Amino acid sequence: MNEIIHYIKEEALALMPALFVIGLLLKNSPKVPDWTIPWILLACGIAGGVFLLNSPLEGVLQGILVTGATVLTHQLAKQTYER
Repeated sequence: MNEIIHYIKEEALALMPALFVIGLLLKNSPKVPDWTIPWILLACGIAGGVFLLNSPLEGVLQGILVTGATVLTHQLAKQTYER
């Protein structure tokens, strides 16, 4: 996990809590299937990265990294504490 964080820019780290909250809201929505949540988060992460960094290529890359780090962190916490 620490290796991933080295590649994420400071500006993009602000997306992690936002993506986490969006994920929780989607998870609690009965109309959103679980399998679509990571895809929605990826789209939000990419859009947020492009918006924050004002660079399409760098924004897409940062959005993918931030979304991956957010989902990985959530899954690690979930698998560790919900045994």
